[in-house]
Amino acid sequence: MSAQTIERYEQVPVTQEDLDWADLVTLDLSLYEKPGGKEELVKQLDHAVRNVGFFYVKNFNITQEEVDRQFALGREFYALPLEEKLKYHNEHDLENGEYNGYRPSGRRILGNGIKDNVQVYNIPKFDGYHARKQPPVLYDNIKEIEAFSRKCHDEVVVKLLRLFALLLELPDEDQLVRDHKYDVKGEDHLRYMHYAARSAEENKIVGGLYGVGHTDLGTVTLLFRQPVCALQILNAAGQWKWVKPQDGTITINTCDALTALTGGLIKSSVHRVHAPPADQAHIDRLGVLYFARPNNHVVLDPIQNSPLLHRLGLTSNAFTELGQHLTTEQWVKVRQSQQQRPRVEAKISEDGKYTYEKKDLEILPGLHAAIHN
Repeated sequence: MSAQTIERYEQVPVTQEDLDWADLVTLDLSLYEKPGGKEELVKQLDHAVRNVGFFYVKNFNITQEEVDRQFALGREFYALPLEEKLKYHNEHDLENGEYNGYRPSGRRILGNGIKDNVQVYNIPKFDGYHARKQPPVLYDNIKEIEAFSRKCHDEVVVKLLRLFALLLELPDEDQLVRDHKYDVKGEDHLRYMHYAARSAEENKIVGGLYGVGHTDLGTVTLLFRQPVCALQILNAAGQWKWVKPQDGTITINTCDALTALTGGLIKSSVHRVHAPPADQAHIDRLGVLYFARPNNHVVLDPIQNSPLLHRLGLTSNAFTELGQHLTTEQWVKVRQSQQQRPRVEAKISEDGKYTYEKKDLEILPGLHAAIHN
């Protein structure tokens, strides 16, 4: 039986609305190999990661054709009948911190009787530790998916890790790279993510949100450009700003594990998913993302040999202050278990603020997930 032909992916038009856009820096990775280029990039990165935790990168050696192929594969997966997609879903595994495979929409009620509208399909990195059955449309293209996954790591993540090492004044710019090796057991994954459009009435009931304000749990997240506006970030002034889809860029956000490793120096970015603007509100939103995390054995204590962290007195973090010295594997399991377990729906105020029971937010005794309203 021959493999399915995958039609070209066509991006929808960008919004014509004049939104309140975030002011984010763009790191030009073509400077990376040039004399003085890394130092220039670190200067740009320093402000971004200490203040908001979001920035763009461009010239990252992944072609638009390669990116569009991943969007096309995501589109084909979500076009499958629900009963077919559910073959790759395991509720028990999900509630116990195993997040790879398919997560259907509607698993939880956001509030006021409205269910979530997001489907997720996670493909773990190809490190030899995450063998999984894949649907035929993805299995037939698995070598291409692996190549894309590895390019996300090699062309973007590794370069950013070296820039972070320079920022931290580490004696070896490959120190963080060694803690994020692709072929060592870890929880990195590629994600196809689908948000179904909702009516204006339903959006109003849940404060206009598809997903509440949160942080990601790894090192960095790569969000490939897609034109349906929905991502918002919380800036240093406490204001929600829209993230503009920029041609030829990846949007990067820094995450919890990197915050832990740097004693809070590097901000774990707070972001949320808002209902799209009126001229895009009827369009389903498809995303392609790559989540990078330290290898499973890495202990998430503040880095000991950073002169910068020592000068700033950043020698503890939220884990060590509780007497915990979590590995990445332990952190991912407890955080994912908290995120995915069934919980009582939120109370949503008229002005769109979400309130959950404290027990639903507990990650560890003494450590709770934050909901950013």
